[in-house]
Amino acid sequence: MIKVLVVDEHQLICDGIRSILHQTDDIRVIDCVSHAGTITNKLNALSSHIMIFNIYQHDEDQMELIRRICSDHPKIKVLINAMFSSEYLILQTIKAGAKGYLSTDDGAQELKEAIYTIRNGYDFHGRSISNILLSNYLRQHSEDEKGMEHLTQREKEVLHLFGQSKTNKEIAEELFVSVRTVESHKNNIMKKINLRTTVDLVKFAIKNNIIQL
Repeated sequence: MIKVLVVDEHQLICDGIRSILHQTDDIRVIDCVSHAGTITNKLNALSSHIMIFNIYQHDEDQMELIRRICSDHPKIKVLINAMFSSEYLILQTIKAGAKGYLSTDDGAQELKEAIYTIRNGYDFHGRSISNILLSNYLRQHSEDEKGMEHLTQREKEVLHLFGQSKTNKEIAEELFVSVRTVESHKNNIMKKINLRTTVDLVKFAIKNNIIQL
């Protein structure tokens, strides 16, 4: 059973997340913390696996709290759920140690997928978040094709469609291929440009001055 702790000051939001996750057989919200000051006590008392941390505005105190949680409780993986998706905030949460980032544009299915992915030891960023980062990558390579020459024409088509916020299903329909084929193309793209996760993409972007901190 994957145990989830929700951090949000709004009871309605907590109840909504609880309702969504209780539709699964192996995810349960074990508590909801409304005040940041009580999080530490809850973490010490509860054996949760995932913490969903809802953010409504950029707050340095919240960033520091996330850093402290990730440092002091490494077994608890933090998933950010934010009202907005700025590059700055995304990068700050990654630097703080968060393992995932969703925005309110993402739905219930992505929330579940994020929890499973993070619990299995991988980072997860919602489609809208990945698109922000990927758009920066594509802008860089529109001027410099270095790194792109190893991609096939079809892989480039998939990459650009993904950058247009299209889902795997939408890309498959547009290219008249299966969803599994689209997923295979995406995996090949990441391997060819030597990137494994969205976090790797962020690090690449920072290193190459695509994104400025």
